[in-house]
Amino acid sequence: MENKVTKIGVLTSGGDAPGMNAAVRAIVRTGIYNGMEVFGIMRGYAGMIDNDIVPMHSRSVANIIQRGGTILKTARCKEFFEYEGRKKAYANLKKLGINGLVIVGGDGSFRGAHKFSNEFDIPCIGIPGTIDKDIAGTDFTIGFDTAVNTAVEAIDKIRDTADAHDRLFIIEVMGRDAGYIALHSGIATGAEHILIPERKTDIEELIDSLMEKERRKKLVNMVVVAEGDNFGGADEVAKVVKERIPSADTRVCVLGHIQRGGSPTCMDRLIASRMGYASVECLMEGRHNVMVGILNNKMHYTPLERAVKAKQKISDEWIKIVRILAS
Repeated sequence: MENKVTKIGVLTSGGDAPGMNAAVRAIVRTGIYNGMEVFGIMRGYAGMIDNDIVPMHSRSVANIIQRGGTILKTARCKEFFEYEGRKKAYANLKKLGINGLVIVGGDGSFRGAHKFSNEFDIPCIGIPGTIDKDIAGTDFTIGFDTAVNTAVEAIDKIRDTADAHDRLFIIEVMGRDAGYIALHSGIATGAEHILIPERKTDIEELIDSLMEKERRKKLVNMVVVAEGDNFGGADEVAKVVKERIPSADTRVCVLGHIQRGGSPTCMDRLIASRMGYASVECLMEGRHNVMVGILNNKMHYTPLERAVKAKQKISDEWIKIVRILAS
């Protein structure tokens, strides 16, 4: 690989996450400060293949740090899974002289970056941008704090109406493969039960617990379910609850994509800015194929290959906390 990176391409890939714009801003301005040219690649890897690549300047990223979504857009790109697609993308980068890439995304995006960097002579740096917080090597991912705070605000409001009507609410939050949003928002809102993909749902245990609470006249109950829960999400759980406990006034609320949008929290803006700055520093130092993360408030660098294979794990202590505090 070339020793000195002079032109950087930045893209956002996979699901959008609040704070991606803050990361793009930091990458562009850090690159320009260090005398580099920076290019924005539109629509993730699709833009790389379609040559939808634009020069970025300091003014290009003005007034975006507070905006959700991503000004570079994002897309899933099946063509990049194939070697011919990656070869076409590489040719477009070479025409522009781009010799370093920063990818803001999740594990799928990092898999593509790892493969691309191994096949061609362009170093890649990954920044974890995903609301699910499902990537090892960092305490937080960009977008998680905003998403979980959005969920908390919504669940707090639902509890008000649950209390007014003595209702049981089953609330579905995002988290196809990871239960961190459900876990954090559930604990923060005092949910009686939290169902996550990392633990097999014991529906009989849930029913028994809800019936016991009904017997002692605890009629307001909140069950927070991750969408990837093995039982099938909030609707499937609600079907069984309504059959087995018909006396309970049961309602379902699926929070959905509101968790993806909105202005990023201070925390997401800060970690995105730090990670964006550090990603350019990595390229300047000659690092490649690493993910920039933050562990114990310090920058941490994880090989992309390890970042996509290892997942954040939910400890048994978290589950114990849920059980004790919800009793």
